[in-house]
Amino acid sequence: MKKILLIGSGGREHALAELLTRQPQVQLYIAPGNAGTARHGTNIPLTAPDDLVAFARQEQVDYVVVGPEQPLVAGIVNRYRAEGIPVLGPTQEAARLEGSKVFAKQFMQRYGIPTAAYRVFSTDEREEAYRFVHTLGAPVVVKADGLAAGKGAIVCRSVEEAERAIEAMMVEGRFGEAGRRVVIEEFMEGEEASLFVLTNGERYTVLAPAQDHKAIGEGDTGPNTGGMGAYAPAPVMTEELVERALQEIVEPTLEGMRREGTPYEGVLYCGLMITEEGPKVVEFNCRFGDPEAQVVLPLLEGPDILEDLAHGVIRNEGYATPSQYAACVVMASAGYPGSYEKGKPISGVEEAERMEQVHVYHAGTKRDEDGTLRTAGGRVLGVTGLGNTLAEALQRAYQGVSAISFEGAYFRRDIGARGLRRLQALV
Repeated sequence: MKKILLIGSGGREHALAELLTRQPQVQLYIAPGNAGTARHGTNIPLTAPDDLVAFARQEQVDYVVVGPEQPLVAGIVNRYRAEGIPVLGPTQEAARLEGSKVFAKQFMQRYGIPTAAYRVFSTDEREEAYRFVHTLGAPVVVKADGLAAGKGAIVCRSVEEAERAIEAMMVEGRFGEAGRRVVIEEFMEGEEASLFVLTNGERYTVLAPAQDHKAIGEGDTGPNTGGMGAYAPAPVMTEELVERALQEIVEPTLEGMRREGTPYEGVLYCGLMITEEGPKVVEFNCRFGDPEAQVVLPLLEGPDILEDLAHGVIRNEGYATPSQYAACVVMASAGYPGSYEKGKPISGVEEAERMEQVHVYHAGTKRDEDGTLRTAGGRVLGVTGLGNTLAEALQRAYQGVSAISFEGAYFRRDIGARGLRRLQALV
């Protein structure tokens, strides 16, 4: 019996749990998990690093998979390695690519990796930041240096918006310590895409490129969220563009991290902007995206690739186009990404799961003692459909959504629209 510990509690972790248990003879522990992960293993109510390390040692787990960024940036991989426990994820030093946008921008500048022009300002340089915004003009992007749950990058359409964003971070403390330094960068025109690379620091394999929908509103309007849907493979990332991103971004990043003595091992998520000049880095993340994981992971044949990576092994290098498409639609609580109510009963999940090639991934859910499923977060569920075409995958995802209901349920109705337009233009 193989024992695996999976750390996290969101939709990404439910997708990982589903993948990890596709193989027989597996005992999966999820810490802390959610109502969906409980179907694939045993939820363990642990979040403190000391407890997570002690549990893995006590249960003699074969390997650990770390889902979210917070424990990675805090150094949990270092802790497991010190114990001799195989773990999938970058060290604390390597995870700075996500943990500090200032570090990431300066790193890219050192190694000539294409990204937006920028400047960094600390709280005592607020007036200089205002002046820089006036010089740069709008639109402009203001980013908190540290982790901000996917909401720390604000696209400002006017100078006044940029000033308000700076004030919210530096004066009001919207993101706490994460916003004490800000990166102000030029706005890049183009289409976003997410490229996921699994690497042992030298060799790498490439997963299906995805496209996330960060804005709350249809037509990419309103404030950014953690993600309202995704699809893969994203047609914007042609094989030529994937190859270019690997040569101009991924390989220099891995080489640069090795040269600095902090080799990057684990999942490298390259958030890209496809500009007229080619792919440029919007941001790096040190783990699978959410909800991108809910479309990338179902396209994998099995979990062997993750187990291999936890042991530092890459068997298949490069990129192979998947045989199917996947699309995920996020169902959120009314009011998200602002304030929202919890505890709303959810119905129809089982009906959706009975549909052909439909997966329902839990994110913000909990189950009462009487078995009632309730909302417990902003992003509640991610409904993923698979298909031979993108249109088929989207149709199945929305069919699943139509079967599920809870008070105030909100979802975007235009997930994948860009991809469909791009594919139709090729016909």
